[in-house]
Amino acid sequence: MKYLILLLLPFSIYSQVKQSPKLVVGIVVDQMCYDYLYRFESKYGKDGLLKLRDGGTNCRNTNYNYVPTYTGPGHASIYTGTTPATHGIVANDWYDKDLGREKNCVEDTTVSTIGSGSTQGKCSPHNLKAFTITDQLKLNRNGSKVISASIKNRGSILPGGHLSDGSFWYDYTTGDFISSSFFMNELPAWVSEFNQNSYPEDQAKGVWDTYYPLANYTESAGDDRKYEHVLPGKERPVFPYDLGAMVQKSGISPFELFTSTPYANTYLTDFAISAINNEQLGKDEITDMLCISYSTPDIIGHAFGPYSVEIEDTYIRLDREIARLIHTLEKTVGKNNFVLFLTADHAVVPVPQFLADQNLPGGYFFVDTAMTDLEKYCVERFGQDFIVEQSNLNVYLDREMIANEDLSVEEVAAALCEKLREYPEVRDAYTAAELSRGDQANRWMKMVSKGYHKEESGDLIFILEPGYLPKSHPSETTHQGTSHGSAYSYDSHVPLLWYGAGIKKKQVLRPTEITDISATLTHIMELQQPSNIEGQPILELFEK
Repeated sequence: MKYLILLLLPFSIYSQVKQSPKLVVGIVVDQMCYDYLYRFESKYGKDGLLKLRDGGTNCRNTNYNYVPTYTGPGHASIYTGTTPATHGIVANDWYDKDLGREKNCVEDTTVSTIGSGSTQGKCSPHNLKAFTITDQLKLNRNGSKVISASIKNRGSILPGGHLSDGSFWYDYTTGDFISSSFFMNELPAWVSEFNQNSYPEDQAKGVWDTYYPLANYTESAGDDRKYEHVLPGKERPVFPYDLGAMVQKSGISPFELFTSTPYANTYLTDFAISAINNEQLGKDEITDMLCISYSTPDIIGHAFGPYSVEIEDTYIRLDREIARLIHTLEKTVGKNNFVLFLTADHAVVPVPQFLADQNLPGGYFFVDTAMTDLEKYCVERFGQDFIVEQSNLNVYLDREMIANEDLSVEEVAAALCEKLREYPEVRDAYTAAELSRGDQANRWMKMVSKGYHKEESGDLIFILEPGYLPKSHPSETTHQGTSHGSAYSYDSHVPLLWYGAGIKKKQVLRPTEITDISATLTHIMELQQPSNIEGQPILELFEK
């Protein structure tokens, strides 16, 4: 009898989801710090983020396991279950060695825009070198639908994958949702009809003021701070934002200014709900997938930083959009017929000047000055300047010139790494040869190696000390705004919430990685694993 008990033990502990849900919804919030779930909780309603956090499974120790922590790599890693070392999306843009210029991660000059006369649809997942979980769903389930939408092109294209039935993003020149000829020959009728509304233009004539009285924003550091960018048409970074007056005063496009307001999140939610209804997502027994990426928090976060009233108000309003989406899903698909996850493509560092003023480690590394010095050093050391380009802390060398001088690329790269390490703002530097060999001497090198791909990455990569951001050169606005991309927890630690059919109410405190999401979805949807997946399923989701 005891042997029978031992044999049955795994099945008593873990229970596979009995049936793949009718709809899986993936929500990625662009630039969401983990603490936003808690710091702003007193301002949230009960039916949005808190419903997901407290009513589902909250993976509280989820981190990115590579650098750089940017939007393109983040979305690709979430949906492929692997890292840039495999899927090849090493940044939002990188230096293309063949083209001799920067290339966007979803750039595709062979396709054309669908839904607009602009060039903003010349995009596809062509540069993505791995299957997504959405691709795997399309391969395994005849009749399944995959729809993805975002303000940013990469926030829609990379989650939707190569086999998407419709990937849509915002056209900054028209305010419409568009696609590319990679996915379709013409927009679905419902998208064309949706584009007839003038919501972006109308909102850009209105006013963005705080949702609650300004005095209630005690979780923020004040409304008028020197660390925040001043938007076009404003003299100070303060509420209210009279958008119509700002357009008139600065000449900025209303469609561009619109994306710097929380109303763009509302617009995307409207589009997602229209997709659910018109594409009949979750209406039959064959699993569909909807991928939504809220880009505006990143746009606002870059300008104002994580302790601004603007970012707090953005999340207060985003919470209402999440609640509206959940309500739609429960009403149209059914509470027991969908699974939803919410995470972020990265978090963000506090404004480095703010850190420095608080006597905390942080500051700026002026890359142009450093590269000029590095070029001089290269000439002194080798008699030639072999540096071609610097992009995202990747240094690209002229390999042909190095070979003609009877030198090796690794020899030159190693010497330049040694020089870079002399800068106090530089934590370390690694050659491509070290990274490709897997010489993972420490945690930081391991994370850099997972973000390195031989075709897109440079011949050497360096990382900065905690709290530091790269800047081209000093300017009067250097101290305003912030960014992300590092291996440190302020960039890598993000929320991961699961909610819906079969998802239990619990907290998971053990370490989980961003690549675990697709590994988990593989089992929720009963699919073959996507190619090159390296994440592990989050077993707590399958416990009885």
